[in-house]
Amino acid sequence: MPKIQMVDLQGQYRKIQREVDRSIKDVLKSAAFINGPKVKEFETNLANYLDVKHVIPCGNGTDALQISMMGLGLKPGDEVIVPAFTYVATVEVAALLGLNPVMVDVDKNTFNLTAEIVEQALNVHTRAIVPVHLFGQSTDMEPLMKIAEKYNLQIIEDNAQSIGTEYTFSDGTKKKTGNIGNVGCISFYPSKNLGAYGDAGAVTTQNDELADKIRRIASHGQSEKYHHKYIGVNSRLDAIQAAILDVKLKYLDKYVAARQVVADYYDKAFADIELLQTPERLPQSTHVFHQYTLIVKEGHRDALKSFLHEHGIPSMIYYPIPLTEQEAFKGRGRKVGDLPITKSLCASVLSLPIHTEMTDDQLEYIAETIQAYFDNA
Repeated sequence: MPKIQMVDLQGQYRKIQREVDRSIKDVLKSAAFINGPKVKEFETNLANYLDVKHVIPCGNGTDALQISMMGLGLKPGDEVIVPAFTYVATVEVAALLGLNPVMVDVDKNTFNLTAEIVEQALNVHTRAIVPVHLFGQSTDMEPLMKIAEKYNLQIIEDNAQSIGTEYTFSDGTKKKTGNIGNVGCISFYPSKNLGAYGDAGAVTTQNDELADKIRRIASHGQSEKYHHKYIGVNSRLDAIQAAILDVKLKYLDKYVAARQVVADYYDKAFADIELLQTPERLPQSTHVFHQYTLIVKEGHRDALKSFLHEHGIPSMIYYPIPLTEQEAFKGRGRKVGDLPITKSLCASVLSLPIHTEMTDDQLEYIAETIQAYFDNA
């Protein structure tokens, strides 16, 4: 049995090696490394896949969040509602821009924001909401969109973990995440479902004027060369990463399907273990399973993690500390309530290996090992 890994990027690469190598060589031959034809080609193909009007490639997912907030004209002192249970980047960029991140609790089953939680956090300073489609499933967006319309708020979708996820509205309309709010922000970090071989990101939007502004902000705020209309940054997707991503984009749905097979196996394997809660799946959202995250009950999380490690099975804790308790954010922004769900999740979540190259033997071994732990718990 191959060694179990959280993500097997080498195995994935071997299956598409010829295509990837050829695409990289095309870039090397052209020497068009910045904003070249490969970047434009990937931009077009990704827009078609997501059914979104504009894709603005950039340096990474964190930059995507920052330039989106800049493009939307958020100003120092404006409040931005974010989940306290998420990766640091979501809050970090708000703090960097002088905004006030308002850190709120999340739903105990989906780990995402809800309209009820957001509405309780609103005040006269609120300007934007940043729903994070965590672990591969969409936030319930329709109620959030109604709140945004009611209070004239911007919605910045943190789509770093959920590219390809589809959300269904009550009227039957379907949209991919990142194509629902004002902007969507994607990370192509190597371990993502659509991962580059380095840092890469993108912003998505249907708004022509906003797309033009964000595109310029990402390139030093230039309206044309040496003419700077906005204060900007230097955040560009290099052509080699675009070439890799364009190849892998063709396989994204296949990659998602492979992850869903793993998730289905885990769901069935752990269904009768009372001390485990498997991921909830919303009827209005597909789940692309960037992570398969369990809730381990009654204080067994750390012991289970150690047991898995002893048996050669990696696992990860996303995320062990609420953002409100991180030293960097003490005294910054505000939090709403005591965040009991966030604190509980930080103490109980555990993510298992899930990727495109997992074998039946690996899955069976993982399931048997976890069952053995709880048989003796």
